[in-house]
Amino acid sequence: MSTLKKLGYPENTKLLIIHADDAGLSHAENQATIQALQEGSVNSTSIMVPCPWFGEMADFAAKHEQYDYGIHLTLTCEWKHYKWGPILSKTEVPGLLDENGYLHNNRENFKNNTSSEEIKKELQAQIERALQSGLKPTHLDSHMYTLGLKPEFIKIYKELGAAYKLPILLSKQLIEFLGLDPNLYISNDDFCVDNVFLGNYADFEKGQLEAYYERVLDNLPTGLNIVLIHTAFDVPEMQGIAIDHPNFGAEWRQIDYDFFTSQKCQSKIENNGIKLITWREIRDILYPEG
Repeated sequence: MSTLKKLGYPENTKLLIIHADDAGLSHAENQATIQALQEGSVNSTSIMVPCPWFGEMADFAAKHEQYDYGIHLTLTCEWKHYKWGPILSKTEVPGLLDENGYLHNNRENFKNNTSSEEIKKELQAQIERALQSGLKPTHLDSHMYTLGLKPEFIKIYKELGAAYKLPILLSKQLIEFLGLDPNLYISNDDFCVDNVFLGNYADFEKGQLEAYYERVLDNLPTGLNIVLIHTAFDVPEMQGIAIDHPNFGAEWRQIDYDFFTSQKCQSKIENNGIKLITWREIRDILYPEG
C-alpha cells in the first residue's frame, strides 16, 4: 500500500513536512527554530536531548504543545570544540565514547566501536528524559541518520518507534546513501517517507542554496515529502560551534531560516498545490489508540 493510501489521501496529493533538525543544539538554534515555527512555513522540528541547550527547547515545547516536536536521537557529536556525551553514565555505554569521553565525531567511528545493546539503552534513556521534561513527542528521527548504518541499528530504530507508538523517519533514500540496500531492510508494512530533500554543499558554496529550495517546491512530486533543514542565527555563538565546519554551519543555517520564513516560500507552497502535513497528524493516523 502506498504512503498516501496509508494516510488516507488521494494518489495525486503533494504532502510536505518542512522539518528543522537540531533543536536543543544551541541558543541560536533554538531561537531561530522557535521563530520559524511561529512565523514561517516550518511545521516540524526535533530536539537533541544530550545537548546543552535541550532544557530551553524542552521548556518551550512543554508550554506550546500545538507545534510538532520529535526526538532527534543523538549518538554522535560532529563539532570541533563543542562537545557532549551520552545521557547514561560513561561506564554503561563505553562504546559510544571517543578517547576524550564524548560521543564519536563521525559515523565511521561510531559504527565501528559501539554495540546494539549500548545504542538501545542510550536511546531509551534519551526518550525517557524527553518524556520526563514534559515533551509530548510526535515522532523519532536520527541525528546524522546513524541508525541507518547497520541492519541491527535499523531494527532498534523500528523497535523504539513501535514501543513508544511514534512514527520514525524511515527513508529508502537515506539508507541507500549510507551504503545499505533499503529493500533488504524495509518491508511493504513499514511506513516510509517517499522523498527526502536536503541541501548540498555544492549549492551552498555557489550561493545557490535558496535556489535549490525553490526548485524543490516548484517540482515537488506526489507522495509524502520531507525537506530537512537546520535553522539557526548566524551569530558568534553558532559561528563558534561551527568553526571549520561550513557544511551545515552558521551561514547555512541562517539561509535556511531566511528562506523558510519568507513570503516567497509561502507563496510557492500555495501556488504549487502543496499540502503541509505534520508528524503529529501522521502519528495520530498510524497510532489512533495513542
